[in-house]
Amino acid sequence: MRKFSVRKNGLSSVLTVTASAVLGLFLAGTAQAQSVKVTPLGSHDGEFCLFDRAMVFEDPDGTRILYDAGRTVAGADDARLGKIDALLVSHMHGDHVGDRHIPGTGTGACNKPDVSTAVLPNTNTVNIALAKEAAIVTGSEMPSFFAGKLKGLGGDPQKSQLVRFGASRKVGGVTVTTVPAVHSNGIAGGMVGGALGDLLSGAGLTAYAGPPTGYVLTFSNGLVAYLSGDTGVTAEQKTVVADQYGAELVVMNIGDTFTTGPKEAAFVINELIKPAAVIPSHANEQATEGGAVVAGTRTDQFLKAVAVPAHLPLSGRTMEFDGNGTCVAGC
Repeated sequence: MRKFSVRKNGLSSVLTVTASAVLGLFLAGTAQAQSVKVTPLGSHDGEFCLFDRAMVFEDPDGTRILYDAGRTVAGADDARLGKIDALLVSHMHGDHVGDRHIPGTGTGACNKPDVSTAVLPNTNTVNIALAKEAAIVTGSEMPSFFAGKLKGLGGDPQKSQLVRFGASRKVGGVTVTTVPAVHSNGIAGGMVGGALGDLLSGAGLTAYAGPPTGYVLTFSNGLVAYLSGDTGVTAEQKTVVADQYGAELVVMNIGDTFTTGPKEAAFVINELIKPAAVIPSHANEQATEGGAVVAGTRTDQFLKAVAVPAHLPLSGRTMEFDGNGTCVAGC
């Protein structure tokens, strides 16, 4: 370190303070330049397949969040998981919370993955949270359900944490909030278990877990990401996701019939949120072959319809985004 010697007018202390301020600004700028890592965990490496929903988001500070573990994470022992600090669940449907899962990557076919490993009544989400000693952060009436599961399996029910629309919760360097989604959110009888679960299943009913949710994540490098969950078009995608939070990266469901289709999802991106980048999700199809988009698929239609850069969630491929939502690696 260079030393400055100033003999008059007390300038030595001024220069010291100024040098410290410059160093502080440099360090702050370096932190802001760090990227958020997004790694899809699908059923087949290098592809975007039928049941692919799960993604791991890693903050520059090392905080790792698993979004919608679903059926394509091969249980708590899946080597791709690594450290997990928290799990997010958009809603209680089996393909998101994980009623069953693949025994390992590459089993079955991309258009028909082998999801034969049964995990009810626990769910894949609960099993992963227990093994990783991670929090489950959800809204609506889901936290009490997960707390009961954790307690019944010898875990800590306090690890099931509530964050409802309008509020936020910190997980490491990541601020998590929930936003409205328009979908359903029933808990299947098989997840409930016991006599009550049998009665629900026999009657063709589900337990109600409150409204489904989407998530807004604000990372320590400034990136704001919107995870849509399963939803139709909502007014909040403009007033809350875009205007209030200013989301720059969107993970958008495009599966049609059960959620927004490619045309509706493109409207959300182009007209309501207008982010810097989008990652399609929940396509409910074999969207790629050899890592390339299959012509005529919903994914192909969506990529052609959006006006912003769209990045395929190829399983196992890590994408990195700066604080402005620009992909700087892996896309």
